[in-house]
Amino acid sequence: MTELDLKGKWNEIKGKLKKTYGELTDDDLAFTEGKEDELYGRLQQRLGKTKEEIRKVISGL
Repeated sequence: MTELDLKGKWNEIKGKLKKTYGELTDDDLAFTEGKEDELYGRLQQRLGKTKEEIRKVISGL
């Protein structure tokens, strides 16, 4: 999934992530354009996964 795809579908992806990983909060999933690395970092810390694993999870949604 490209960054453009991520931006366009973020609300849908966010809902699926919250359903799959109930421990995620709205703050964890706050997406700000240009700060994708910060988002991945927050998700890595909360889920204990690597950046590549997070990308695969998001791509699979």
